[in-house]
Amino acid sequence: MCLPGCIRQKGERRCEVQYWHRLHPDPRRLIAAWLFTVAAMVFGMVVLGGLTRLTHSGLSMVEWRPLTGWLPPLSHAEWEAQFRAYQQYPEFIKDNPGMTLAGFQGIYWLEFLHRLWGRLIGVAFFLPFAIFLLRGWIRGRLALGCGVLFVLGAMQGVLGWYMVKSGLVDRPDVSQYRLTAHLMAAVALYAALVWLALDVLRWRTMAQAGRLSPAALAVAALVVLTIAAGGFVAGTDAGFQFNTFPLMDGKLFPDGAFVLEPWWRNLFETIPLVQFVHRCLAMLTLAAIIVFRLTRSPADLTRRGRLAANIFVGWAFLQVGLGITTLIFYMPTALAALHQASAIVLWTLAIWTVFELRQPAKPVFVAGESAHVGRISAQLSQPR
Repeated sequence: MCLPGCIRQKGERRCEVQYWHRLHPDPRRLIAAWLFTVAAMVFGMVVLGGLTRLTHSGLSMVEWRPLTGWLPPLSHAEWEAQFRAYQQYPEFIKDNPGMTLAGFQGIYWLEFLHRLWGRLIGVAFFLPFAIFLLRGWIRGRLALGCGVLFVLGAMQGVLGWYMVKSGLVDRPDVSQYRLTAHLMAAVALYAALVWLALDVLRWRTMAQAGRLSPAALAVAALVVLTIAAGGFVAGTDAGFQFNTFPLMDGKLFPDGAFVLEPWWRNLFETIPLVQFVHRCLAMLTLAAIIVFRLTRSPADLTRRGRLAANIFVGWAFLQVGLGITTLIFYMPTALAALHQASAIVLWTLAIWTVFELRQPAKPVFVAGESAHVGRISAQLSQPR
């Protein structure tokens, strides 16, 4: 990875900081800003995806044209053609038989924006990536990692269409399994972008990075597991039932939780149990984050680590409060979208906390060479 570290060349170790000091403007900050920008766009994509689900807009586009679908219908005839295509599928036939062209346009635009934003993410990633490669600013493991992320981003589009296709067959609703897979792929892609950006910004290499904190990893795993459970809540519309808290229609454990065989299907398909699991995971995650923060001694935390952990705890309370409020008020679109966006913020804080709580590694500079960048810069400034 083209980050400052030490490499062996001609029998002596030389600091790779020299490579970065020859570049202007500072490529490290440009690369980090690019990765953070793409991560922010993925964040927006997740929020847009939630809105398309909440407004039942996701099945309005019944064709997938990844290379040619950049423009919306531009004439009345084109709108009529799109509407006729939509009328052939279950959502119109079973749910919206009285829908007009104007109503169709209302749901079409949000799904079109969702797909267009995905294409723009691809462009925003690929063009700077190509430029950085040509300029030699990205190489080695970093170049390989970015290439893998680009491929994964493209596959995310394929997975999105695979999800949509499940709602174009018999039942006018996408599979909760495919929806959750699509969501979690976006969450994983977002995490990789944020982590890589932090690594670049902080000049961390594989040699410099310390061991990850098992406790921080466990809490982050609970956060992402709760997000996955939320995907099944969205996929089954489970949030529109049992709109009380903490009891579910007056009971700690809801009726009708185990009605399918084999039993494990109820975890993902039976509305009472799907919502119960999400509630339990949310409260468990909150408790785990609190315990995690209380058990960190001052010696365990750097200044940044303390800031990350403190914000992490505060946002966990906010996220649980948003979830309860959204449920009690029967899933208003604005609150539900805010709850989903807040979940990604909590995931961001989990990533940041894990990053900051890595135990410091041994210095990578060898004795006699000095770790002072100023001395290296002075040597570089001398005529060759």
